[in-house]
Amino acid sequence: MSRLQLFVVVLTVGLNALDGFDVMSISFASPGIASEWGISRTALGIVLSMELIGMGLGSVLLGGAADRFGRRPTILGCVIAMTIGMYMASTVSSVNALCAWRIVTGLGIGGLLAAINAMVAEFSNAKRQPLSVSIMAVGYPVGAVLGGLVVARLLRTHDWRSIFQLGAVMTGIFIPLVLFYLPESVHWLARKQPDGALERINRTLARMGHATVTALPQIAAEVRRRSQADLFSPALIRSTVIVTLAYAFHMLPFYFMLKWVPKIVVDLGFAVLAAAGVLVWANIGGALGGLALGLLTLRFGLKPLTIVVLLLTTVMVAIFGRTPPDLQQLSLICAAAGFCINAAIVGMYALFAQAFPTHVRASGTGFAIGCARGSAAATPIVAGFLFDLGYARPSVALLMSLGAIVSAVILLALRVRPELGEPESSRG
Repeated sequence: MSRLQLFVVVLTVGLNALDGFDVMSISFASPGIASEWGISRTALGIVLSMELIGMGLGSVLLGGAADRFGRRPTILGCVIAMTIGMYMASTVSSVNALCAWRIVTGLGIGGLLAAINAMVAEFSNAKRQPLSVSIMAVGYPVGAVLGGLVVARLLRTHDWRSIFQLGAVMTGIFIPLVLFYLPESVHWLARKQPDGALERINRTLARMGHATVTALPQIAAEVRRRSQADLFSPALIRSTVIVTLAYAFHMLPFYFMLKWVPKIVVDLGFAVLAAAGVLVWANIGGALGGLALGLLTLRFGLKPLTIVVLLLTTVMVAIFGRTPPDLQQLSLICAAAGFCINAAIVGMYALFAQAFPTHVRASGTGFAIGCARGSAAATPIVAGFLFDLGYARPSVALLMSLGAIVSAVILLALRVRPELGEPESSRG
């Protein structure tokens, strides 16, 4: 791995950390929003779901854009959209306006996830591809943890709007980094062959310490134009359906914990800052879980590791539902649940990179993330509705935890060749 390759991994970690903070920002802000505007749990659940709807649309639409127009311009556009959405969310005075700007932020996040997953996979060498993707995915809980620590201090002297203002500033910092220092993927340039592709490839190869090439690979024009439609071709439709459904069901426990932990902890009688602290511990566990799974992929199979942590997710989320109102115990259980939940997400991201070939890698990743997170937008709403109907925390947590078991069962059907990074069914 050259310095440039390592830089791309580090930069995508930072970009994914922005995703972590941006998505978590509404969770950190939710108690203050509910208190200031006097909205019900059901209404709050709708607010909490808005960026998920945007994410679903952004992942599908902008994931395809990353395959068609390039990873780099898509990443840049998504970061700009996230910056605008975060800042404008701090200026609103109504639920409807807040929902609209959270959708804009979600559009950027969704496209960013698809593009950076493809980018880091294509800049990594073959041996360390699962580890590189895993390290990138660890950026999400790291961003949430660092954001939580800062927010805990920020809320002592400022209101919930300052959370979105901070997010806008931190996101905006990455715009020049992407614009001036991030090259386009060599894989994408070699496949699509836009004007100047050879020169751009050679500049990147030189930065990586490799010999330059004298000609582009011979790829038919009709092949270069192939993109999203191939996800539903006989060779790839099996993989597309499996990874999409597996990721979608795992989003049930993920977004239940992500969106409702602060409110649940506050309702147990603890202060808002204490609730933010519990969520920070959940993300510390998530960072450790993602890193642990990435390192384990150097010795063990990616798919069985992912299935194991999915099963453990169900156990830990169900235990959270029955944990007594003790701050130390809640923090410990949330950390353990976060460890398993994020380890499974990291495993699935690495499986996305293996399941789809270059020309639909971002589209496939975006389709899976988009459909899964779009459907998961109902999770906070359903949980809020169940709470309003009088269902207790143990029952709601158990119901949401079952999604991880369903995900594990579905994932058993996925067949990939890790050494080739393509589905078995796509090879003649």
